[in-house]
Parts: sequence; C-alpha cells; structure tokens
Amino acid sequence: MEKNIVLEKSFAFALRILKLCRYLNEVKKEFVLSKELLLSGTGIGKHVKEAVFAESKDVFRSEFGVARRKSADTEYWLQLLQHDGLLSEREFESIDADRIEVTKLINKIRTTARKNE
Repeated sequence: MEKNIVLEKSFAFALRILKLCRYLNEVKKEFVLSKELLLSGTGIGKHVKEAVFAESKDVFRSEFGVARRKSADTEYWLQLLQHDGLLSEREFESIDADRIEVTKLINKIRTTARKNE
C-alpha cells in the first residue's frame, strides 16, 4: 500500500496520547480527564483511518469531519490538563504541535476534496 502521511501522523499522535494517558494515570494519579483525552486523542486516528478506507465520498468527508472535531476535543482536554498544572507548558506545546500538524493535514484533505467535487 502507498505511504499515507495523514494515517502515519495520526497513528503516531495516538501513540503519544496513549503514553501521556499512562503517565497521567500512573504518575499524576489523574483518571477522569485522561480518559477523555484518551478517547478524543485516539479517535482522531480512528476516524482518519475510516475516512481513508471509506466506500463513498460522503463517508470520506464525514469521517474527516469527525476527526477534526475529535482534534478540537483533544485540544480542550490538553488545555485543561495544562491549566490545572498536570502538564507543563513545554509538555503541552510539544504534544499540541503534533495535534495541530495532524489537523492541518485533515483540513487540507477536506479542502481538496471539496474542490474536487
């Protein structure tokens, strides 16, 4: 199969989210926000994969839309964790930069898909 950068980057981001949530659980003893972060952060990649393998253009567009909303949710949970002191500014900026990169790819794909209709 051809290399797919949005699949690769969203999967790598999901792995970072998994590691962060494990850290939040084991070290910070934080269980509620980390669960929300886990669901939204890994959901980005899940919906990207569903979009890439969609059987119709409508499903393709819809799944990328859901992935974008999951990214917004993830940003919210990361911001809460940072403002509560559970993530340092450096930790927040590092993982959020990855989230932004994936989101830009998603937005570019959605824009291109709309132009090609």
